[in-house]
Amino acid sequence: MTDIILHHYPTSLFAEKARLILGFKGLSWRSVTVPSIMPKPDLTALTGGYRKTPVLQIGADIYCDTALMARRLEQEKASPAFFPEGQEFTVASFAAWADSVMFMHAVSLVFQPESLAVRFAKVPPEGVKAFVADRAALFQGGSATRLPVEQAKHQWPTLMSRLEQQLERNGDFLFGAPSIADFSVAHTLWFLKQTPVTAPFVDDYPEVAAWLARVLGFGHGAPSELSPAEAVEIALNATPAALPDEQFVDLNGFKAGDQVSISAVDYGVDPVEGELVFSGREELILRREDERAGVVHVHFPRFGFRIEKG
Repeated sequence: MTDIILHHYPTSLFAEKARLILGFKGLSWRSVTVPSIMPKPDLTALTGGYRKTPVLQIGADIYCDTALMARRLEQEKASPAFFPEGQEFTVASFAAWADSVMFMHAVSLVFQPESLAVRFAKVPPEGVKAFVADRAALFQGGSATRLPVEQAKHQWPTLMSRLEQQLERNGDFLFGAPSIADFSVAHTLWFLKQTPVTAPFVDDYPEVAAWLARVLGFGHGAPSELSPAEAVEIALNATPAALPDEQFVDLNGFKAGDQVSISAVDYGVDPVEGELVFSGREELILRREDERAGVVHVHFPRFGFRIEKG
């Protein structure tokens, strides 16, 4: 089996989601640490410009967005399942809500001045300035807008009480058995737990805090270190996997062979250009050629992304 490679950095909350879903599947994987801010030259060689963290690599196939990563890992190992039979729509829709609504609330709470002062207490002022500038650029041009911290605090008790009610109804996990829904909420709360300023937003809700401990208890699987240059070389020496066998007609007329650009809709909207080689109900695949990485297929989810003629 080709190695599973995760490009990530320790404090990224969506990277924590990816690490947890790898742990839930009990998978071994290679860990490539990427910079927390741009530029990311080794990663760009693989993705063509997609700048969000994390990115999953399997040979010469590059997967963007944790929602698509979960579906790819489900193919790699079907059990235990992220999408329990009969609950596929429910857990996927809940996960999409959590990855947007819960995420934006958590970002507002973490990026309040009191929290940032603790998180960056040991970082030189120029490092803090660079990080803040990078995150401001990350949110330019997309549909996502930063929630005022006062509004995030105002709405937070409603979100948490709904989670508590869901757990009271269903037991140890949000929908009975563990699913992608649990991991899509857990990483936002993990993010809040990182400092004493924001930890009470979780700890004040004991049932949710106990559930979070259960989800984090799945761990991160079995990672082993890999350098960014080695990951690029693996892509260079690999051939992209066979394309999915799915009959689908794109409602906007896009078809294999089109030169297109694909970008996220919400934030981190930097476009990736290439040849569209697959357009399906859940997934879009671009063929790119890079002087360092060779021919790669970059995979995007359809939901939450836009495609335009190149």
